[in-house]
Formats: sequence, structure tokens, C-alpha cells
Amino acid sequence: MSDRTKRVGAFTGPELSGIRRGIEKESLRSLPNGMLALTPHPLALGSALTHPHITTDYCESQVELITGVHAGVETCLQELTELHQAVYQTLGTAADAERLWVDSMPCGLPTDETIPLGRYGKSNIGRLKSVYRMGLGQRYGRRMQTISGIHYNWSMPGVTSEEYFGLIRNFRRHSFLLLYLFGASPALCSSFVKGRKHQLQRLGNHTNYLPHATSLRMGRLGYQSDAQASLSVSYNSLESYAASLQDALTRPYPPYEAIGIRNPGGDYNQLSTSLLQIENEFYGSIRPKRVIRPGERPLNALRERGVEYVEVRCMDLDPFEPIGIAAQTVRFLDVFLLHCLSSDSQPDSVAEISALGRNQHKVAEHGREPLLQLECPDGGMRAMHEWGQALLAECEPMAAALDAAHGGQQYGEALAAAKQRLDQPHTTPSARVLKAMADDFGDCFVDFARLQSERTRQQLLAMPFDPAMAERFARMAQQSHTAQADIEALDSLPFEAFRQQYLSAAAV
Repeated sequence: MSDRTKRVGAFTGPELSGIRRGIEKESLRSLPNGMLALTPHPLALGSALTHPHITTDYCESQVELITGVHAGVETCLQELTELHQAVYQTLGTAADAERLWVDSMPCGLPTDETIPLGRYGKSNIGRLKSVYRMGLGQRYGRRMQTISGIHYNWSMPGVTSEEYFGLIRNFRRHSFLLLYLFGASPALCSSFVKGRKHQLQRLGNHTNYLPHATSLRMGRLGYQSDAQASLSVSYNSLESYAASLQDALTRPYPPYEAIGIRNPGGDYNQLSTSLLQIENEFYGSIRPKRVIRPGERPLNALRERGVEYVEVRCMDLDPFEPIGIAAQTVRFLDVFLLHCLSSDSQPDSVAEISALGRNQHKVAEHGREPLLQLECPDGGMRAMHEWGQALLAECEPMAAALDAAHGGQQYGEALAAAKQRLDQPHTTPSARVLKAMADDFGDCFVDFARLQSERTRQQLLAMPFDPAMAERFARMAQQSHTAQADIEALDSLPFEAFRQQYLSAAAV
């Protein structure tokens, strides 16, 4: 019996009470008519380079809100709510003010090259971030980078790197259940797939969908590419994971070599011609993470100090929740991750990694299809519904232990709600989105998400935002601008030398 198996059901109250969580939430800024806002990141929100809680992700129009680390579910969501309030106070109350798009799939998009890349100032690190995004656009297209989601960061005291990797392997095997339960992107605006090959069906005005889809964001139209499909990253240990990523970071990839690092005019196309420019380019449903020091490469931080927490990356924005995620969803994630941590975790294999990719696409694109079959680790097939029922039954001790540690019955209630949703596909967010579109919006995705975004805006603007809170966010914004100016003033290397020095760290 392995050490991991011995720990099943043996977590102590202090360990369970020591669970920590944080949320990163992306949203596009959109215009009232449902089109992408092309304006710069508002100065009043602070510097996207240095603000600790309000930044941008891929494009200048994509706001990212980042909470701190929290012991409580409610305090975490309260901070996320306040961040939304701060953004909306800055965007303003006028009828023509911008909104935060509530759906994971983007609003109406302009031509690909018109989507504005994130800008982070004139410092070397700021330029590096922008050139990286230019590279993403060259490699995958800018439209793909406008997809938004929720990232859930989770840790528990006393967990070793080996145990976190066991959690990750189990999570990857079972995350199909999260796509089914919480996927909320079964449809999209036709502008997203204009000029692209796809298997979506036409639905209503400027809308494409799949009738049983749960999360098109996590399907083949989402964060996927032929280049990354060639990777077979092993999660059997920190060493194997690091070796896989280092190979991708240092291996030249002919199609990217053809693009080149700079164009004839001297402007940068990408950071490198390797399969991955930097670690964050590797798209996965979950990542091992560690807080990095200034200028440190994430992979080196993991190698030197081990895994500190995991980042769950497969959660869609819930358009029916004002801040994109509900407290009950967060509690279910705690239960699910604790199950992944406490269950025995067999090593992965190249064959299983391929099968998991196929399972993800099946559930993302056809998850509510009756009798859907998934591939098992042993090579057999199993009904998704039956497999999901078994997993939820196995989660019962985890929910009970968390309720005992925190008091109350909220974790048990979250698990019960998941069981009900599994048995009643029409109650899933993806089904609710399609029903709302059909009932009130003539099957038009943009009209549905546009009105839902306006409802959310009004709800958040109606919440109290006292002068002390306004002052706190104004102070953070000003401090971030000062911090960016300090970074820019301290630069001494030419950017090309800085780029080479930064990338050389991946080869150590």
C-alpha cells in the first residue's frame, strides 16, 4: 500500500481548515452593442504590468481580476466582487459605457489583426509580455486568445510535490465531470469562427453551436493547436514534467522558425522559434504552480522549491452569476480536488494522455449527449454518466470531512447539487444558456450575453461602494503606476540582450 493510499480519509481538521484558495477571472470589455471594446486598459484601473489585482491577459480589452489567498470561500468571493465593483465604477454608469462580457466565448470580434495586444509599458519586462502575446497571435490567431475563463488556485498544508502531481494525474482523468457540471459555453458568435474550419451547426442570427456541447472553450476550437498536440507532457513527477516542458521550450519548431523572431523591419514577431515561447504557453486543464521571484522563470522556481499550489484552468465563466462563479461551485471544487489528492494515483502513459485529450473533446462538444461513452485508463469504454455517478459517490467522505472541519452542511449540499445536475442535464449551465437563447433571444448568442452582461453591470453598480473602498482602489492604482515607472527607470540592458538572457534561463 502506497503512502498516498494510507492517507485516504486521514486528513486532520487543521489540514482541512488550512486549505487556501484564490481566483483569477478574465472578462472582455465589450460595447453596449455586443462588440469588442478596442480602447486601452483604463488608466484609472492602474498599471496592467504591476497592479496586484487588476491587469489584462492576452489582449488589451481582456481584464483579469486576481484575488489574494483566502482561507474562506466567502471572503474570496467577496474580494472578487469588490474587484468587479472597482472596475465598473471606473467604466462608469453612462448608457454607452463599456461592460464586462459574462460569457467565456467572446463577444462580436473585429478582424483578427484588429484585436489589440496587451500593452505593458516600455520596460524590458513589459515589452517581453507584449512580444509574447504577439507570438501567440502569430501561432494561434488573436481570436483564440479572446476566450475567457476562471482559474482556481488551491493548496493544502503538508502536501508534497509528489502528492500534488498525484492530484494532477487524477484531476486530468476525471475533469470531464467538471466540464459537464459547469461548462457554460455551448454556443458562440459566428465572428469567432469566420474563415476557420469547424464542425459547429448554425443556430439563429450570427450564432453557431453544438446541441449537446458543454464547453466549446475546452473543445477543439478553444486553446488547442497542432503544435501542442505533439506534446506528451508527463505528470508522473516534478522531474518528468520539468523535462517535458524544458524540451518544448528549447526545441525549434519549423513552422515557427518560418515566422522568425523579427520581421524585416525589425519588429518582433515572437519571443523565440521554440515549440513554446515560455512556460505559460502550454495550455493545460490544470498546472502545478509556485509563486515566482522577480525575474525568475516559473519552471526554475518549481525545480528549486517544489509545487506550492495547483491552478485549475478548465472552468468556464458562469453567465448567470454576477462574478462568474458561485460559492457552491467553489465548494464543489474543494471537494473534487480533495478527492483527487486523497485517491491512489497510477502513473500516466503516452496512450492515456492521448485518451484523456479525446475524452476532453468528447465532453466539451457532446457532453449532454445521452449514453456518451468515454475511454478508461485500462483501454475500455465507460458511460460518462455512470463514471460521473461513481466519482460523486467517492466524494461523499471528502464533503463530510470538510463540513466537519468548517461547520455546517454547505459542502454536502454542493455535492448533492452536483449529483442532481448529473442526473438532470437540463439543469446544467450549458443547457440553461441554450434554453435562455431560444426562449428570449431568437437563438442569438450575442443578444443573450449582451443582455446578461447589462443585467450583471446594473447589479454590481447597485451594490454599496463607499468612499473608503474607492480610496483604497485609487491608491492601489496610483502605486502600480509608480511601480511601473520605477521598473522602467531601472532598465539598463537593450531589449534584445534582455530577451536572450531571459530565454537562456530555460536551458539550465
